[in-house]
Amino acid sequence: MTEYFKPVPFSLFRQDKKAFGDALCQSFRETGFAVVSEHTVDQGIIDRNLAATKAFFDLPEEVKAQYDGREGGGQRGYTAFGTENAKGNAYADLKEFWHTGRDLPADSPYRATMTDTPSVPEVASFDDSTRALYNALDEMGRQILEGVALHLGLSEGWFDDKVNFGNSILRLLHYPPQMSPPPEGTVRAGAHEDINVITLLLGAEEAGLQALHRSGKWLDVNPPEGALVINCGDMLQRLTAGVLPSTTHRVLNPTPERAKFPRYSTPFFLHFNQDYLIDPLPGCVAEGGKAEPAITAQDYLMERLREIGLVKA
Repeated sequence: MTEYFKPVPFSLFRQDKKAFGDALCQSFRETGFAVVSEHTVDQGIIDRNLAATKAFFDLPEEVKAQYDGREGGGQRGYTAFGTENAKGNAYADLKEFWHTGRDLPADSPYRATMTDTPSVPEVASFDDSTRALYNALDEMGRQILEGVALHLGLSEGWFDDKVNFGNSILRLLHYPPQMSPPPEGTVRAGAHEDINVITLLLGAEEAGLQALHRSGKWLDVNPPEGALVINCGDMLQRLTAGVLPSTTHRVLNPTPERAKFPRYSTPFFLHFNQDYLIDPLPGCVAEGGKAEPAITAQDYLMERLREIGLVKA
């Protein structure tokens, strides 16, 4: 049987970036997902962020509601339980979440569409802990894209000036415990694709993530401890004319005995700069990819936010 999601060690990146990128993108081409072991994100940063995340979601509902970010399309701050739905799904996902965005210079032109992340004084460590993880995953994502660029026949720094001020987001996800367990195998977060370039996901405490293989089979994505799950988003799929696919994925409800436990997950959505024009790479079109019309990252983001219910149509 094919071994999906075989971890690609990040130590290979330091030895041979092209070989790392080829191994990573071979997994992308097959499933849209890859697993990177030996990542460089400090465990202390991860642990402090998780502690701050749990403390935030333990706050009273009326306190969390003060940070409601829906007016800005849910791109910063808090989004309450049952607000977001997967594209084409009439039912909301069983989750609440927080978004930390990029710190921009005071004179940045991107401030017109990228707001500051609110401060949360109720949790003393929250601002520093979430920012530290944001910065660590942002740098990790930049390095991952060096390998992707080399695989695509581009210079290793090709993505650098296209994502350095991107509207990238650290999402702190909380799936609350379910005291009346739903049927095992039903859906906790509906089948969807990510909007962005790549997503970096730290392993969740509870299982449930699945990716839809092109054969129609749902594959469990259970990375080993200390690994990152990386998946292609719609923007990368569009850039590569589908050569690197954005794969449908979902989160299943747990077994009845695990339903009473909360599930925390921490994806980092790496985005292009908002004025970057996503135009299919000629090499990918020549390879047999299907080109779509060029569109700016900001226009594409708003199009997709309307589809998932975070921005009113």
